[in-house]
Amino acid sequence: MKLIKKIAAIMLSVMMVLGMASVVSADEGGAAAPTGNGKITITNAIAGQTYRIYKILELESYDATTKNYAYKATANWKTFIESTEATAYFKTDSNGGVTWNATPGETENQKATRAAEFAKLALARANKLNGTITPTQTETANSSETTPQKIEFSNLSLGYYLVDSSAGALCSLNTTATEVEIQEKNGVPSVEKKVQEDSKVGQTDEWSDSNTADIGQTVNFQTTITAQPGAQNYVLHDKMDSRLTFGGTVTVKKNGTDVNAADYTLKKSTDSPASITDDCTFEIAFTQNFCDTLAANDQIIVTYSATLNEKAVIAGEGNKNETWLKYGDNSETTHDTTTTKTYSIPIFKYTTKDSKETGLEGAKFTLSKNEKGTNLIELVSVRNDDTNGDTYRVAKETEATEIKKIKEVTTTKSGKFTIKGLDADTYYLTETQQPDGYNKLSAPITVVIDENGNITVNGQKSSVTEVKVQNNTGTILPTTGGNGTSLIYFLGAVLALGAGVVLITKQRMKNN
Repeated sequence: MKLIKKIAAIMLSVMMVLGMASVVSADEGGAAAPTGNGKITITNAIAGQTYRIYKILELESYDATTKNYAYKATANWKTFIESTEATAYFKTDSNGGVTWNATPGETENQKATRAAEFAKLALARANKLNGTITPTQTETANSSETTPQKIEFSNLSLGYYLVDSSAGALCSLNTTATEVEIQEKNGVPSVEKKVQEDSKVGQTDEWSDSNTADIGQTVNFQTTITAQPGAQNYVLHDKMDSRLTFGGTVTVKKNGTDVNAADYTLKKSTDSPASITDDCTFEIAFTQNFCDTLAANDQIIVTYSATLNEKAVIAGEGNKNETWLKYGDNSETTHDTTTTKTYSIPIFKYTTKDSKETGLEGAKFTLSKNEKGTNLIELVSVRNDDTNGDTYRVAKETEATEIKKIKEVTTTKSGKFTIKGLDADTYYLTETQQPDGYNKLSAPITVVIDENGNITVNGQKSSVTEVKVQNNTGTILPTTGGNGTSLIYFLGAVLALGAGVVLITKQRMKNN
């Protein structure tokens, strides 16, 4: 790809091509070589881009009346001009005079097309022999200037020049005048990166700069390249945090139509042997044939996925995915980044003793995304801490079988535990077993995590960072033993004794 970095939009003006078609040698023309220094001005120069000019042919003489021009190849380009690949465009006579090799019946448009083909070959040679064939002059546009700029190459001897832009394709020059103005025809491509929010699929805002996800969830990304004239050497780079695991495949569309797989090459950091020299996760290199088909504002959309893995950062800065495009002569666009966030629910199971909140051991909980408590979220233990509370994370579907997954958490002495790696969503925390001597919660606790990680508990926004679950002991009910029952027995005995006395008294009175 380095051999063909740029293709010329226009190599030479039609006038130039026609002029060379009727070249005569200096000794035949009878006219002296033009005097004065030449100047090439590039208007609308792109900030930060480098422009180079190569002198390919010397203008030795010309006849102003007949419009005949005599050229010879410069020392650095003589071998190339006389090479087999260049003879389709130029021919050299025995005296070293160079003329345009016109074909019979060739139209002006056809000449311009072939001139562009020659520019492609010439630039390929210049890039191949970088260091051997050096530019005649090099200028770089001010990178901090936002308004259109002018680049000037001055004090040039007259001749046939190849003009090269690091932004893409540029080559246009009329050597019949001492001063030539060329307008930059290239444009700077741009890249826009978006991530899909799964809760908004089908909505207008489903693709944005950020999203939320569970650990183990597949996250979809979309990068849009907006092409510009002079598109050359497009290589898309993508760098993911280690907390995101690339899915390994991509889909590529141009203006809504699938791009042929032969038009690009996908390289991954996981390839063996390694084929990526920088630290990006993957790159997509587009062929030059494909780049040649691109017009202004063509949309190249690359879609791919990654899994949020167990290394995910909880809240905070989130988990990043960065994209940029390299183009032209090692230029690159600004980098665009998306953020995927995941959150946690800290839980504190407690009772109040002497006005003090005390953690409760032995309570059991499950977490689900439905009120009935079905489809329980599977968890993996990642930290055991009796003092500060245990920590669990959401298990991945692809979790190795040897890793123990649980659906129920039991509180330790601290009464605290945390479940991390949760998407922004509504969750139901259910107490499945209460500690001995305490009442069981009658209904699940509704916990809502919004897209910013804020927690709402049973409809009330939490002012703290944990979900507090209180349990109370049951009250002591009356029993059938003790002083109370003794008193009842005593009163019963008194009444029975009294009844007996009354009965005996009546019996004696009757006998008397």
